[in-house]
Amino acid sequence: MKSLSWMLVKLEEPEMSKKFLAFDVGGTTIKYAVIDEQLNFTDPGKVNTEQNRNGHILKTLLQISQTIQERIELAGIGVSTAGIVGRDGSIQYAGPTIPDYIGTPIKTSLAAQANLPVSVVNDVDAALLGEVFTGQLVNQDVYCMALGTGIGGAHYRNGKIISGAHGQGNSVGYTLFDPQTNTNYEQRASTLVLERQLADKGVTVIDAFEKAKQGQATYESIIERWANEVARGIAEVVVLFDPDYIIIGGAVSAQGQYLIDLFNKQLPALLPPDFNRTTLKIAQQGNQAQLIGAIVPFLKKNKEKVNEKSID
Repeated sequence: MKSLSWMLVKLEEPEMSKKFLAFDVGGTTIKYAVIDEQLNFTDPGKVNTEQNRNGHILKTLLQISQTIQERIELAGIGVSTAGIVGRDGSIQYAGPTIPDYIGTPIKTSLAAQANLPVSVVNDVDAALLGEVFTGQLVNQDVYCMALGTGIGGAHYRNGKIISGAHGQGNSVGYTLFDPQTNTNYEQRASTLVLERQLADKGVTVIDAFEKAKQGQATYESIIERWANEVARGIAEVVVLFDPDYIIIGGAVSAQGQYLIDLFNKQLPALLPPDFNRTTLKIAQQGNQAQLIGAIVPFLKKNKEKVNEKSID
């Protein structure tokens, strides 16, 4: 009688892709979406932070999580947020853009309600993780500078975010203090500063860049002065950390190679000759970077589990 062992082959059902709820908490809005392991986005949404009145941000995170969980089986919740995140997933420090945010217990509150693993990371850290994870940069030393209403920094090295002994490292916006003007780096180089400089001309930042590209001298001069201030901070990062790449993020990164060329033009005067080996890159993921970065800790863990199985 022929062996029937061939009939006993186990037919394994394909494993369903895990889904995660991702939040991005900013100064004015909370964005969210459900993201699977292949980085497909569903159920996107956006609500106002309402200046965090009466703990509005945490209440909103809990409400949206509950609503989503009633319809979708989640494997975890990731939160990208403005402010400095403590080791316990609470807000250790937050600037004036989000009042009464310090001490908000995001991780413990979400985990208790959802009965799921929760990851909470700073928004610039999350943006960097999103760029690294999607941009084949996992084996590189990468720094991110996010230019917006302020200037945030994040550093990825040896497979993890480096944020200092107290989680306050890379606060580049507070560097380069000038006692003569009583201003720090972000008070001279943020895009908000550029916006204010253009206000009396009735021109937006986007319009000013277009006029500069067309060769209008007034706007070329304004943009170049601002770019020089930004480049001063970039030069500091090059000297202190010597990364393979510095990724430039924030809305102004939509200016692409033109922006990179502006900074590269300024850097030689700010660094010793033949010193700089760092490449400047524009962020590629836009507004999705923080949402992706919020769930990267889960994606990395799942990838490690797959690698362990393949070794077995």
